[in-house]
Amino acid sequence: MTSDLSQTPPRELLAEVARLRRDLARAEQRIAELEARADIDPLLDILNRRGFERELTRSLAYLKRYGTGAALMFIDLDGFKPINDRYGHAAGDIVLKAVAATLAGHVRASDVVARLGGDEFGVLMWNASEAAMLSKAADLEAVIARARAEFDGVELSVGASAGGVVLRSCATAADVIAEADRAMYARKKAKRGLAKATQ
Repeated sequence: MTSDLSQTPPRELLAEVARLRRDLARAEQRIAELEARADIDPLLDILNRRGFERELTRSLAYLKRYGTGAALMFIDLDGFKPINDRYGHAAGDIVLKAVAATLAGHVRASDVVARLGGDEFGVLMWNASEAAMLSKAADLEAVIARARAEFDGVELSVGASAGGVVLRSCATAADVIAEADRAMYARKKAKRGLAKATQ
């Protein structure tokens, strides 16, 4: 049985249309919130890899159009796995939160910090030359090494290896992340060699 709208009083129709519009607006707002949250790491409340790759892709397009400078740093934590192995993942989560807060507190508001996965982080720096990026990478390694997190009365800390690249407008987001990842591993290897040489 179908309802005959011609028999519905005009005021009721207007009220129903208004209600449907409110419901639609709420649904659209909820969808926008969920889409935004899909780009956020739920533990650290910073961009996740998906969100970071989207931001990096936008940045590369901007760079191609306007020619401004930018750089990408890839940061991997040193000594994180032993914390997880010895104290458990809850302790690891506390350390990751401390690192994320440290990174966010030591970059400019225009820079973008993200968790790329596990104990790997990315920092997108605007208006940064290679020299500025390398200097900032060394600075971030130092501040992460000084950061402390407490778990069950135990003070925990990690080190970090940071490497990076200056963005090129012809590169893709995947290319840039892979290059920065290689630079980070080269830095990690160099630090190991330095540690062995001083033993």
